[in-house]
Amino acid sequence: MPREQLGELEQQVLIALLHAGPKAYSVPIVEALEERTGREVATAAVYIVLRRLEEKGLVRSALGPPEAAEGGRDRRYFTMTPQGMKRLREVRTVWRRLWDGVDPMLG
Repeated sequence: MPREQLGELEQQVLIALLHAGPKAYSVPIVEALEERTGREVATAAVYIVLRRLEEKGLVRSALGPPEAAEGGRDRRYFTMTPQGMKRLREVRTVWRRLWDGVDPMLG
């Protein structure tokens, strides 16, 4: 059975998760996405993608302790799994192959 493809936003969320660092939760991930893509991104959409990536085994999450500065709400922190890192490397390799030799044509 072929592996399920990762959508564009799924790929972007995985990359933003890496940029956000080890204490990544939805807000820093959204901020990394917006900063690097120049597009506004809905936090709810990112959270849905993170849950989907977790179902696929590409990220894992854990509830952290409540943040006193934010009214005592728990935060769900996300980390990339080894399978997620492998898939992201595979995606990068495919994109590099596709782009190889195209730069001269773009001018």
